Amino acid sequence: MTIGVIGGGAWGTALAQVLASGGTAVRLWAREPEVVASVNGAQVNALFLAGVPLSPGIEATADLAALAGLDTILVVAPAQHVRATLAALPRDGAALVLCAKGIEAGTLQLMSEVAAELHPDAPIAVLSGPTFAREVAEGKPTALTLATADMGLSDRLMTLLAGPVLRPYASDDVIGAEIGGAVKNVLAIACGVVAGAGLGENARAALIARGFAEMTRFGLARGARPETLAGLSGLGDLVLTCSSTNSRNFSLGVGLGEGQPAAALLADRRTVAEGAFTAPVLREAAARAGVAMPITQAACDLLDGADVRHVIDALLARPLKAEV
Repeated sequence: MTIGVIGGGAWGTALAQVLASGGTAVRLWAREPEVVASVNGAQVNALFLAGVPLSPGIEATADLAALAGLDTILVVAPAQHVRATLAALPRDGAALVLCAKGIEAGTLQLMSEVAAELHPDAPIAVLSGPTFAREVAEGKPTALTLATADMGLSDRLMTLLAGPVLRPYASDDVIGAEIGGAVKNVLAIACGVVAGAGLGENARAALIARGFAEMTRFGLARGARPETLAGLSGLGDLVLTCSSTNSRNFSLGVGLGEGQPAAALLADRRTVAEGAFTAPVLREAAARAGVAMPITQAACDLLDGADVRHVIDALLARPLKAEV
């Protein structure tokens, strides 16, 4: 069996490594010719995951057509590029495992909704949770949520992904798994701002807790289940990305908190801080759903260039209210 992975960044490469280490042949599609050359020639992704030796079971390609006929494809393209990528992917009914975390601009669709629109005959699953790509690629213990309404697909993918250090947990709440991953990216930016502005650990803990309240309100409005949001793909991922500079979104927030302009911070990044693109989309989706998300609004204001101190003071000056 050969499994396809779309996306030769750090996370796509890490997932390919996990699969190949378990004995599965992997065909990894990468947009960058240098990634294809590095993986095939030196068994390393020197651009996005330098220093991690890769399994010889990974074959890289720059041709999406090379994924035709495969049974299962992991889609690890950035969220705002998923539609274009899936539109170019052969429509042959392969199961699609969506690994991007975000909400599509314009349509406000989750990745599973985009995939169902473009590949209506494909079984769909979502893989999400607290993961730093390098740790996964290095074989450090990791647990994730694998969400799909297709129980047969769930059983097959659980067996495929599970290994000595990678533990998937099954769920049928696709919406909940996706919303947790999308919202936490925005909240991680806000937590980075707390660190960059030197506001202290009390403020960080408060922001995580109140951010989780925002995630829950929005998730419930979109049909998610609270237990999913409180699990690995929601609270678990939120805690991870709000606590470490290994998170691209958290690092972006640190820069914003230090007063650096968003445009400069984003221009200097080879990898994608998904939260920067999700924040305005999430703000619009929350407004349409009638859900209050003041931390999300604050993150948007900072990305738009608002003064850090002004945004923080405005958050702290909001009217007093009950916690729940």
